[in-house]
Amino acid sequence: MIDLRNFGFGEQHQQIYDMAWRYARERHHPLLRRMDDDDWFPDDQYRKMGEVGLLGTTVPESLGGPGLDLVSQFFIGEALSYWNNMLGASWGASENLCVNNLVRNASSEQQARFLPRMLAGIGALGLTEPGAGSDALGSMKTTARRDGDHYLLNGRKMFITNGPVADLLLIYAKTTPERGQHGISAFVVEKGMAGFSVAQSLKKMGWRGSPTGELLFDDCRVPAANLIGEQDQGVKVVMSGLDIERVFFSGHVIGIAQRALDLSLDYARTRVQFGQPIAGFQLVQGMLADMYAALESVRAFSYQLLKEVAAAGEAGRGEIHKRSAAVVLHAGYMLKTVLDHAVQIHGGNGFMWETEVNCLYRAGKLIEIGAGTTQVRQLIIAQELLR
Repeated sequence: MIDLRNFGFGEQHQQIYDMAWRYARERHHPLLRRMDDDDWFPDDQYRKMGEVGLLGTTVPESLGGPGLDLVSQFFIGEALSYWNNMLGASWGASENLCVNNLVRNASSEQQARFLPRMLAGIGALGLTEPGAGSDALGSMKTTARRDGDHYLLNGRKMFITNGPVADLLLIYAKTTPERGQHGISAFVVEKGMAGFSVAQSLKKMGWRGSPTGELLFDDCRVPAANLIGEQDQGVKVVMSGLDIERVFFSGHVIGIAQRALDLSLDYARTRVQFGQPIAGFQLVQGMLADMYAALESVRAFSYQLLKEVAAAGEAGRGEIHKRSAAVVLHAGYMLKTVLDHAVQIHGGNGFMWETEVNCLYRAGKLIEIGAGTTQVRQLIIAQELLR
């Protein structure tokens, strides 16, 4: 476990991190092998996190939630991802992309309806489409047409984490298509609504126990009361949490990288070649040192930016926007190096499916694609630098 007090965080954050770390070690790590082998999502075990306050973490106490701050939520995500990156991913998509957006943008009435359900529920966010990835807002085809006291949603969403299992989904659709991205609105779609279905569950090379799907909306009738924010103001909802989401993503990466480093240290100490543990060889020591240095540089950047984002609140253009893109860009580069060295240190065993470093290695590539590709992150940084 990491001593967060060395980075200027308080005792309360340390206690929350320690609790989540121990819980994930005992409850989630034993599930990892089956999740990866069978592409299995442990629905019951996920929901049981709510019994110890690990679901709906930012739901206000007035609605029965833990009422934790964003810093606490960040460290829960890091701890969960250390022991089971797949459950960590599903947790992050629910807590950060769905719950946090509702806490920030839903009305008091909507919060009272939706947020208590997330104390033992699963959430998702639907933005990406088959033809709209990096240009998700500009190329969006999903529409929502007003029909009395409902909206009729039509379209598809693709690569949606938790999509096949979510209870609540925050879905973006064009309510005024001729206005482009300025005509997008956000809606809460509830599991079981007429016209909503899971078109397919997607088979991935990594993060296999974290369900990812294609969602279909065929005249899906969504109550107008489920419109989050104002009509045609969906981009405001998206942008309100964008920088926070990027920083949180780096926390998951830190958890994965720390696990890969720890596994590599253990292996290097016990693997004997040429009559001695391979940890005694300087070339192996060099890889371990590089892994540590890369990880700690991202950790320092991420933890500092976490404080800045938590203090600033909602996202926007400027220094934090640039820095949040930079930290997740740096995190992606770091993880590639750390996981490559981890597999190399494990040698032939690292190439075997059943080893944990192999599971992490297969997951690592997504960090350069999901939540904005490496190239999009570079463009954001450059645009801010050149303003």
